[in-house]
Amino acid sequence: MESVTLRDVEPGDLSVFFEQMRDPEAVQMAAFTAADPDDRQAFDRHWARILGEPNILIKTVLVDGQVAGSVISYDQDADLEVSYWIDRAYWGQGVATQALAKFLKIQTHRPLYGRAAKDNVGSVKVMLKNGFKIVGEDKGFANALGRENVELVLMLAAEDESLQKQAKG
Repeated sequence: MESVTLRDVEPGDLSVFFEQMRDPEAVQMAAFTAADPDDRQAFDRHWARILGEPNILIKTVLVDGQVAGSVISYDQDADLEVSYWIDRAYWGQGVATQALAKFLKIQTHRPLYGRAAKDNVGSVKVMLKNGFKIVGEDKGFANALGRENVELVLMLAAEDESLQKQAKG
């Protein structure tokens, strides 16, 4: 298995992220993406805002020292959400699962939510393997698809909260 590590985002990572987020197959799979993945100026504005926001935690994912993607947590409608993007070259190798597991040791706030297009089976599996549970569905406009799409809402509960729910169930 390849070595997956996390580190702070460096300026040179942004060009790699931009190219990763332009991959047509990855964009279709993610569904909920930028309106125009090829708009570098919009990408740069978005990342400048992200990197300047103190309440956002973001890390670069490295595989054997190479930039493989990113993982981030941010406030969304009073909830803390996690999201990640892994280069398609690393799909199916456990990289996303390992990266999220490492990130969850840094971002210890619970509950923590995640979302994935309902048909993005790989991303849903990554969260389930890391202890998230499906707690609902939502609909939203998916730029990559040009239409409304269903997404699953997942939650990682605090350890004691998870045990309490199991005891009640």
